[in-house]
Amino acid sequence: MTILLDGSMGQELIRRGVSGHDLLWSAGALLESPETVREIHADYIEAGADIITTNTYAATRPVLGKAGLEGRFVELNHLACQLALEARDRCGLPVMIAGSLPPYQESYRPDLVGRFDEIEPLYREQAELQSPYVDLFLCETMSTASEARAAASGAASSGKPVWVSWTLQDQPQEDGSVRLRSGETLAEGLAALAGLDVAAVLVNCSPPEVIDLAMPALKGLTDLPFGAYGNAFMPIPPLWEHHVDADLPPPRTDLDPETYAMHARCWLEAGAAIVGGCCEVGPAHIRELKRLIEACQ
Repeated sequence: MTILLDGSMGQELIRRGVSGHDLLWSAGALLESPETVREIHADYIEAGADIITTNTYAATRPVLGKAGLEGRFVELNHLACQLALEARDRCGLPVMIAGSLPPYQESYRPDLVGRFDEIEPLYREQAELQSPYVDLFLCETMSTASEARAAASGAASSGKPVWVSWTLQDQPQEDGSVRLRSGETLAEGLAALAGLDVAAVLVNCSPPEVIDLAMPALKGLTDLPFGAYGNAFMPIPPLWEHHVDADLPPPRTDLDPETYAMHARCWLEAGAAIVGGCCEVGPAHIRELKRLIEACQ
């Protein structure tokens, strides 16, 4: 059975006019437009998603602290989870909720990942806040092997299932292999999870063309369920930082729902059991993926 994830939250908020996130990015919507967050969750459920992901990617102590809102960390994590629950209840469909556990400094910046003993307690704390609301944890957009281990270790303390997802370099190596943003191999990423109770491994927020190469590689490296949810960004610049919406890479114009689904078909044919979307992949893409999955079953 193929599991269908939802798509982008942050970029979908911008598309619907809830922009100007500045340092808060998607967490700003929890303060200024929570009803839009709930609406986006519902749209993904109605599009056919089996799992929706909490809007907690930016609801971390470091991100909130930059905006002077660290004191609202607990409140905003609870609110994000409640909005996902409300959307599920209103739709009346038996979807699961994944708690998002993100990079703690900047996305795509392996050079800024802290030491294990610095960041693992932060993941443990955020997982504890979300645990009463969620069915599983999604440690996503991990750019290094050690970052993924810290996130998975913190999440595992909750007793809930843990999925780990890495982000990959935008270009493959000359030999066609793919690497984590850190330059580490997928094998090194998997090795770092040894001894942890991880239920699935994925790659996300990477170009679909790179994911096309990653899926056969993962199949040969693990017996765990694996999958992917790609982005529709232009290449992400080195040493990227997010301060305002204008810092975000522009969207690609060649990844409409049908084209994105063609890539997802390759992932499924390679053995992927989980597919979905990340930045710039919206409800229309998820609806097309639902049609693809039904046609393949």
